[in-house]
Amino acid sequence: MYAIVEIAGQQFKVSKDLKVYVHRLASEEGSKVSFDKVLLLDDNGNVTLGAPAIEGASVEAKVLQHLKGDKVIIFKKKRRKGYKKRNGHRQYLTQILIEGISITGGKKAAPKKEAAPVVETTEEIVPKKAKAPKAEKTEGVEAPKKAKKKDNQE
Repeated sequence: MYAIVEIAGQQFKVSKDLKVYVHRLASEEGSKVSFDKVLLLDDNGNVTLGAPAIEGASVEAKVLQHLKGDKVIIFKKKRRKGYKKRNGHRQYLTQILIEGISITGGKKAAPKKEAAPVVETTEEIVPKKAKAPKAEKTEGVEAPKKAKKKDNQE
């Protein structure tokens, strides 16, 4: 069983007994937290989708520790200009342990309803465009012919 849940603005695929690093949470170490924004739930092939979240589904987790991530270096340079800037930061993270995924009062994905029957009318709703009449041929009058070029072969 796994679920896709939104934690601190990011989506994670979680299952039971999984350790996940997320953006810093306001909870203290050792406390339990619950995430209600479950977007997808898979229970051995039975997939339930939320629109946008599944009502009644939640993921329980325990906060293990607060820590800082690896240092990320940002280096900017413009060649031949003597411009160099070095900057970096370490992201504040929280390590959580997923203790369980629960569905209380959740409902399975309902089968699609059939569309309402289409009512056909005998009247045309959009009138068709009338075609322009073709030019009529007149009898006895011939169109002027183009002059042919003659090749001088002497």
